[in-house]
Amino acid sequence: MSAVASCTAARAVVAPRAAAQQRSSLSKAVAAPTRKAAALAIPSFAAASFAAPAFAATEALSQTADVSVGLAVGGVAAVAGVAGILIATDPGKRRESMTSESGGDEAASVANYFNTTGFDRWKKIYGETDDVNKVQMDIREGHQQTVDKVLGWMTGKPMAGVTVCDAGCGTGSLCNPLALQGATVSASDISSAMVGEAEVRYKAEVAAGAAAPSVAPKFEALGLEQCSGKFDVVTCIDVMIHYPTDRVNGMISHLAGLSSNKLIISFAPKTLAYTILKRIGELFPGPSKATRAYLHAEEDVEAMLLAAGFKVVRREMTATQFYFSRLLECERT
Repeated sequence: MSAVASCTAARAVVAPRAAAQQRSSLSKAVAAPTRKAAALAIPSFAAASFAAPAFAATEALSQTADVSVGLAVGGVAAVAGVAGILIATDPGKRRESMTSESGGDEAASVANYFNTTGFDRWKKIYGETDDVNKVQMDIREGHQQTVDKVLGWMTGKPMAGVTVCDAGCGTGSLCNPLALQGATVSASDISSAMVGEAEVRYKAEVAAGAAAPSVAPKFEALGLEQCSGKFDVVTCIDVMIHYPTDRVNGMISHLAGLSSNKLIISFAPKTLAYTILKRIGELFPGPSKATRAYLHAEEDVEAMLLAAGFKVVRREMTATQFYFSRLLECERT
């Protein structure tokens, strides 16, 4: 916003005192709505459903940390200040290039990213190292809040013997605690590097004294649609942000077919506020490539669940500054 103010003031060819008055008036005009918007943004975005992740919170927003954008601009009012830039940009062209090396295959692009530069980034974010910036730390905390909610839903009763498929397990933030509480876990991820890290972390916990389950968890490098079998519970957390709606519809149908009882999924909800912030995040892609980031309308996701034979019985929203994720617990109808 300061760039807008300075540009306008610099064009004024007036006496010094008049120029100063103009700058002062302009500063007040810009600051007032910004302060008002920020006041509205904090409770409505952060508390409602924005702040967030799952935008996984998106890689797009996580990249803004590289240029110290802060809360992407400080509120809704800032959006008006960059409206022209948003209209002029074409993130679609950059998104197309993200899959070019994989021949346009979205899943292959995701696998490639999380097996290379993405693995190093997300291993740190989903780890315990202090070598993360503020945005990455915020995403770590948001993701962990989502995981903790799932664990809270599932661990109120004995887990021994409960079969769980954790599709898109990442580095094991959900599948490992479930396994260590006695569940029979099948953990998979499209990235061999990520699922390999999940297994390393599981073994490290057991070596450190955690009680191993009677049935050791199974770790496999598999795409979501490659998962097979029948499970009491199927989970898919912070995965759907990487795929477009038509692909997600198929994923939900496939996941539903794996579950005999319960299905728990999360996704970045599509709202006007999140859509705007996503576009802003795309203006600052950072030095490394990221996967595409997709938002999904909650009513569309729920309709697909119903079509697959599942109804939503509980829902939660995790919203931090840079991570937002809608979490749905579903049961077979």
